[in-house]
Order: sequence, then structure tokens, then C-alpha cells
Amino acid sequence: MKVIIAAAGTGGHINPGIAIANKIKKEEPDSEIIFVGTDRGIENDLVPRAGYKLKTVEAYGLMKKISLSALKNNFKTLRGFSQAKKIVREFKPDIVIGTGGYICGGVISSAHSMGIPTMIHESNAYPGIATKFLSNKLDRILVAFKETKEYLNNMDKVVVTGTPTKVTKIDISLEEKKRILKEVNLNDNLPLILAFGGSQGAQKINEALIGIIKNNKNINYQILWAAGPKQYEIVKEELKQDGIDIENIPNTKIVPYIYNMTDYMNIADLIVARSGAMTITELSLVGKPAIFIPLPSRGANRQIDNAKVMEKLGAAKIITNEEVNFENLSSMIAELVKDRNLLTEMGKKANTIAMYDVENKIYNEIKKIVKK
Repeated sequence: MKVIIAAAGTGGHINPGIAIANKIKKEEPDSEIIFVGTDRGIENDLVPRAGYKLKTVEAYGLMKKISLSALKNNFKTLRGFSQAKKIVREFKPDIVIGTGGYICGGVISSAHSMGIPTMIHESNAYPGIATKFLSNKLDRILVAFKETKEYLNNMDKVVVTGTPTKVTKIDISLEEKKRILKEVNLNDNLPLILAFGGSQGAQKINEALIGIIKNNKNINYQILWAAGPKQYEIVKEELKQDGIDIENIPNTKIVPYIYNMTDYMNIADLIVARSGAMTITELSLVGKPAIFIPLPSRGANRQIDNAKVMEKLGAAKIITNEEVNFENLSSMIAELVKDRNLLTEMGKKANTIAMYDVENKIYNEIKKIVKK
């Protein structure tokens, strides 16, 4: 099978694409798979690291506001449609699969115009602009949440599969937990807070965590914090101004990015994060409680909708991006970690929406479309 996967921008778009690619290669080792992304997103790290070829096109989304910058980006995006069409024409895929980002528009539209089967996987509870815009050109729309079906008109095309992820629930012994924590200079004597802001980091979460450290609020818990590749140096300099060495903070380990997320999610007591679709999927699978600080958005891909799915279950608390600061985040963490039974119950509730056998469901849908 020859497959193009269009994914760009964030790990929440790219990692599901990689998981789908891995499943196809597992079932059909002779398959040829390429990714199409941009030259500025984290796909440039994650896709080659996973062993796949990445081709890039220009894609910014079409901006309605009038400015020189907007006009330039709109021109580049339209040029990107031509670039995408050339890639599709030359590669001649059996199917094109989109997993997120503006990149999907040009790639999927091009494939549809050539009569090539198309599919989008929508990870968010509220469907993205690309999913809605392209719905008439898609043979299948795969969704992570049953709630998403309410926002889509083409019900006959929609299949609830869940979101594929590399993170899984695993049993970790006490000795193994100690070893994992020792690797990041932490221990098993205090509750572990795993904090991250998605693949790019999150400034508001980082600012709140900086405040917690500067004010020595994490005496009764420890933090493993992925600040984001682009923001790590900013955090380092901010702490340095107060005489704090980023490599030597009590009860704290700060890193740019966490690649082995499965280990750390499974040993964490509480997660502090944005509420991207991938994060929701991962927390439901490992059964972990969370404090969500949703990325604000007036349009599609509304993280607040994802967070509310978990809050409604009793599996998470929400602090809005506008309201979060070190005082209220510290207070909420302290309140939750002092009650281990509550954390356990919240984790169990998160696990109730976990979906299993996701890769098989997606692969089966791919085979149905390609067979047609």
C-alpha cells in the first residue's frame, strides 16, 4: 500500500499519524509511506525520528484580516496547494490520510481531485476547521469522541475509533519506579506532578510553574516539567535572574521535551497540562487525574471542550488560561495531592472513556476505502 499522511504543527497532529503509519507497516511491511508537513513544525523532528520521509509544503491557513503579513501568508498557502498537488501526483498514493494542521487542506483536496481515497482523523471533541471544510471530499471521518458526531453533517462517513497513541497503561514495579525517577534526579518519597504544555510548551503554564519554584511552593510534592523546546531557554533565564540553577532545583526536574512519556505518565500522581486531544486520550488510557489549563480558542479545536469531557466525569479540574497563576495552580495541586484516595478515584473515572484496539479499527477503515 502507498500512503501519504498529512500532519503538521504539533505532536497532537503528528503522533497519531506516526501511530497509523506504524500500524500499516506492521500489517503490510512492504508499504510505502511518506508524510507531508511544513518546514517549521515539530514534524521535522518527530517524523524522521520515527523512520519516515517528510516532504514539506507551505501552509499557514487562509487569513481573513487585511495586512501585508496576511497577504504574504495567503499567497504562500495557495502556492502550497500546488506543491501538495505535485507531491500527490508524483507519489501516486492508494490513500491520503490527514491527522491535523492546515497542511490537510491542500493535500486532501489534491488527492480528491485525482480520485484518490481520502480520510481524516479528528482527535478533538470539537472538530477542526480542516475536518469541516473538507468533509464533502472525505471518504471517512474518524473521530476520537462520540460527542464529535454532533458537530458533523456527513454522519454516514463518521466512525468513532478513538485516537492512536504510543502511550499505554503498564504495570511498573516499585524498583522500576525508583529507577525511572532516579534518571531525572527525583525520588519516590513525594507525589509526582507531571507538567507539560504540549509539544511546543505553554507560556502560561510555564509562568505559573516558575512562580511555584521561585516561591518554594513544592515542598510537599515534586515536579517533572517539560517546558517545550523553544521555551526551555526562556525558563532557564527567568530562573537564573533569581539565582536559581535550572539543573539544581529541589524536588524539580525541568527538560525541553519528554520522549518516553509512557513511563512518566504511568508513575505520575497528577498531570498538569493543556487539554489537547492527544493528552485526553493518553490520560484516559493510563487512568490519571489532571489539572487542565486549556489553550484558548474562539474557533475550532477548542481545548475547553476536551477538558470539559474529563471534568464532567470527575476526572479533572480546570483553570482557564486567563486565570491561571502560581497561587491558584499551587493551591489546587496542594489540595489534590494531600488526598491520595481522591486522586485514585479521579484516575479511575478518566479510565472509563478509554478506547482500545484503536489502531486495528483505523486500519480496518483504511482497508475498506482502499478496497473500494
